[in-house]
Formats: sequence, C-alpha cells, structure tokens
Amino acid sequence: MQSTVMTTFSIVSISLLLLIGAAMYLRFSAAAREEITQSALKLIEQSGENLEDYLVSMRRISDAVYYNVIKENDFAGQNKDIQRGMNLLYEANRDNLRSIAVYGRYGSLVAAEPIASQKEDPNVTQQEWYQQAVNEMENMHFSTPHVQNLFDDGSLRYYWVISLSRVVEITNNGDSQSGVLLVDMDYSSISRMMNKMNVMNNGTYYYLCDSSGKIIYHPRQAQISRGICSENNTTAAGYKDGIYDEVFEGNRRKVIVNTISYTGWKLVGVIPYETFNHGMENMRYFVIMFMLLTGMMLGCINRVVSVRISSPILRLNESVRAYEAGEKPQIYIGGSEEIRHLGYSIQKSYEQIELLMKNIVMEQNERRKSELDALQSQINPHFLYNTLESITWMIEGERNDEAVFMISQLAKLFRISLSKGHTIICIRDELQHAECYMNIQKVRYRNTFSIVFDVEEQVYDYCTVKLILQPILENAINYGIAGMDDGGEIKVTGKKKDGNIILSVEDNGMGMPAEEAGLILTDSNRVHKHGSGVGLINVNSRIQILFGKEYGLTVVSEPDEGTCVSICIPAVPYTEENRKILETGSPFARDDINMKVQEIHHEK
Repeated sequence: MQSTVMTTFSIVSISLLLLIGAAMYLRFSAAAREEITQSALKLIEQSGENLEDYLVSMRRISDAVYYNVIKENDFAGQNKDIQRGMNLLYEANRDNLRSIAVYGRYGSLVAAEPIASQKEDPNVTQQEWYQQAVNEMENMHFSTPHVQNLFDDGSLRYYWVISLSRVVEITNNGDSQSGVLLVDMDYSSISRMMNKMNVMNNGTYYYLCDSSGKIIYHPRQAQISRGICSENNTTAAGYKDGIYDEVFEGNRRKVIVNTISYTGWKLVGVIPYETFNHGMENMRYFVIMFMLLTGMMLGCINRVVSVRISSPILRLNESVRAYEAGEKPQIYIGGSEEIRHLGYSIQKSYEQIELLMKNIVMEQNERRKSELDALQSQINPHFLYNTLESITWMIEGERNDEAVFMISQLAKLFRISLSKGHTIICIRDELQHAECYMNIQKVRYRNTFSIVFDVEEQVYDYCTVKLILQPILENAINYGIAGMDDGGEIKVTGKKKDGNIILSVEDNGMGMPAEEAGLILTDSNRVHKHGSGVGLINVNSRIQILFGKEYGLTVVSEPDEGTCVSICIPAVPYTEENRKILETGSPFARDDINMKVQEIHHEK
C-alpha cells in the first residue's frame, strides 16, 4: 500500500512540476523578449528624435544662409557682407559643420566658409549631392556619408561629411540665376549618436540607412564594405515603422524600424534571437533549481505522507491482534480487520469520550469560576476595610469634612463598580472610578504622592472593560511608590491612535528589571508582595476575552526609573447596542464590532 501511494503521488507530483516549470519558463521568456524588444524600441524612438532635432538644426542653418545671407545680398557688390554672414553662421555651428559653399549655375565656386582654396578642377556637377539638388529643385537633399574632396586646408586630413544641398537663387549685378547651396555636416556627430546606441554588447545593434537602403552608419561598416559580412539593409529600407520578425542568412531576428522625418532615413534595430536566449540563461537556471528543490521537497512530503497513511494501518492490525490476545492496547480505527473488533473500539471510545467530557466540564467550571472571581472581586477586601477604618478615625477625630469626602468617593467607587451588572462601561466612568480610588488612597497615604490625569476628551465616549485602571493604579502604589517618603508621582494618560484607545499608568517609583516586567503578564504563579486586586493578568485576560488577543496590556519598566503599564483596546463608540454586543462575548459579536469600527474609520 505504501509503495502504491508513493508511486501515485510521485507521478502526479512530477507531472504537475513539469507543467508548472514549463509554464513558468514560457511566461518568463515571453516577458523577457517583450521587455528587451520594448527597451530597444524606446531607445530607437528616443535616438530618432535626437537625430531629427540634429537634422532640423542643419536645415535651419541652410535656411539662415539662404534667406538671411544669399537672398538679401548681391554677389557683385556685397560679397564681403555675404562672406561675413556665412562666417558668423559657420562659427556659431562649427562643432557640427565642416563647410558652407555656394556654387553657380555651371558648378563654379561663388563663396565658401571657412575660407580655403578649392582643389584643382573638382568636377562638382558630377557629384551626387549636386545632381540631387538640380534634379529635384524644390527639396533639400541629404547625401550618404562621403569624404569631403572640395577644399584643401593644408592639413592633409580627410573628413567624412553628410552633404545637405538645395537649389538657391543668386543675385549678381541685379540678375537672378540659379545656384546650389552646400552645407557639409560633420559625420562624426551622427556617428557619436549611433555609437552611444551600440554600447551594449549583448548581440543587439542599430544602424542607419537612407530610403533606398544605402548605409549611412553601421557598427560593422568596415566589415560590410570589405565583404566580410552583410546586412539586410535594402529590405529594411522598404519596411514601414514597426517591429518585424525576419530570417536573414539562416538566423532568426527581430527588426525594429523607425523613419527619420525630413530625410526618409531608416533607423533600424536588430535583435538576434540568440540575445533572448542569452538573457534567459539565468531564468533557465532558476527554473531548473526551482524544479529540483521543489522535487526534493515533494519527495520528502511524499515519503512522510505515505508513511503516515500506511503506518496507522499496520499498527491497527498489530493492536487488534494484541487486543484479541487479551491485552488492552489503544485501538486504531481503519481498515477492514477493525470492523470485526468494532465493539471493542466503540467501548474504548465511549470510555475516552466520557473521560474527556468530565475534563471539559471541569475546565469550563474552573474557567467560569475564574471569570466570575475576576468580575466580582474588583475591590480588595483589605482596601475596603482600611478605607472604612480611615473614615472611622476621621469621625472620631471630628474631621467630618474629610470623612464626608471619603464616604462620597467610596459611594461613587461602588456605584461604578456595580454599574448595574454591566461589564462594558464608557471610559468616562472608568476614569471617574480611578479618580475616586486615587482620592481615597491619597488620604490614606497622607498625600505622599501626586496623581495627574491627562486624557484626551475625545476618548471619553468609547467602550472599555470596567475596572481595569484600579488594579494597575494599586500596583503603582504598592510596588512603585509605597516605599518612597515623598515625591511619588503617578500619571494617567489616554489618547486615540490608529483606531485604538491607549490608556497608560506611569509612575516614577522603584521599577523593576526588564526580565521581571516581561513575566508579569505571563507568569500567574508569581507571589505578589501586597496583593493587587484582580491583578494585571486577570485584567489582560478580560480585555483579550472581549476584544481579542491583539489587545491587552504592555508593561515597560527600568530599575529606579519607574514603570509604565499601557492598555490597548479598540476604539468602539459607547452605545447601548455596542455594549450589548460586546457583553455577549461571542466571536461573532466581536466581528460585528470590528466591522462597525472599520466603517467608522473609513467614513472619517
């Protein structure tokens, strides 16, 4: 039977484990692919905006040269003004420019900046940028990167540029003729932008091409030009903006395309599927380790469950045989053989049930008796005896005013203690009871201590278990300040915090070590020096019986520093309905009160 249970459980566990592992891996891999793709898309969109801003700034430079310099001046008489205007624009943007030049109708150089000598007989009219401008006169044209070969600045250096060309109207001696304005942008600016995109060495790369597929920038441009590797740039140039799946040279990859405005250039991101697999290596290891650990745990659970299922059956068989032999072992229920001995098992069960019922009745009686004592024995008989004796001494000493005061305080004390048999009273009455008690004690102790009540008025009309402050105050007197000649101080505070009511009694008496303070509410066998009424344990128990285990007392004390006992109860408004619900003492009643408290807090 044990092997059958283990086999069945193992097959089910392994099957579920494989399904969960596969589902986790597929889910995480899909999420990882989507995250990588979206990250690349955001990078392309941001970089595309940067490129567009850069190209717009170049267009603005071209417009400024044309409309503010060339069109406003005559080349015959205002050549210096034209040269000065071009120089200002060049100097203001020299970080992004290599040259600005104006060519006449037949390719002759009219003006240039910076001033440099033109190379011998450069055939300007045959260059691509010039032909694009002439063939499509209404547009601006951006060329692919090329080495600038027009001017000789004496440094013998060659610069890669992207030429922005357009047809312009040139005025010479009042006659208008067409020409070509050339603005050579420094290719390194675009190269730097693209290099920043390709800093991640995870297989993903980005390149730039024009609308016909000619590569403007590629991280492997040198290898492509030498034929070492190739790129699917012609196909990518025909894609619209978006994300595509393609297979190039037998490799699957995702291609992200974004068109650069004004130019028709395509910013392309390529994510090989190997990049996704590389990013999932850690996830694969995690899933494998998760499955191994879960499998080991399930194996242990399988073993424990199978043993727990089969062992009682084996023991039941042995106990039945022993019982038949005349012994009196405990009979286990289960299996077919026990049925033949059902009478013996029932007899034993009846005996056990009867014993358990007796124990339960005894425990319930003891608990009810303890609760009754805690509710009825609120006033220490010694306290009542000493108070009456003090009143007698006052009357004999003709201190009638003090005797009247003591009697009135004692009467209020009894009135609140009885509370018409109610267990739940409002905090206002509980504080009045505590004040009456402390007024009596101050007379008895000849005002050797002071008492201060600092309670927020907003807490007066909330519910509390009656007579919970008096035992704490009695402890503060007996254990805290009774041995002090004078200067004893007791402070009672109350406030509402986080939906709870916090009442605290703090004294500046002898205090106690933290270890002893921690045992006050847990060790019911401690011997008290002077007796403390129902005691702090009973107070704590009564609060928790009515409100739940999360409420009750907290004791904080330090030797020679004093003791602070705090009471935490829920902020339940005092109404006759709430009082009746709490005094039923059932868990359902506490749930009703908690729901009402939550509704009140939500409304506030």
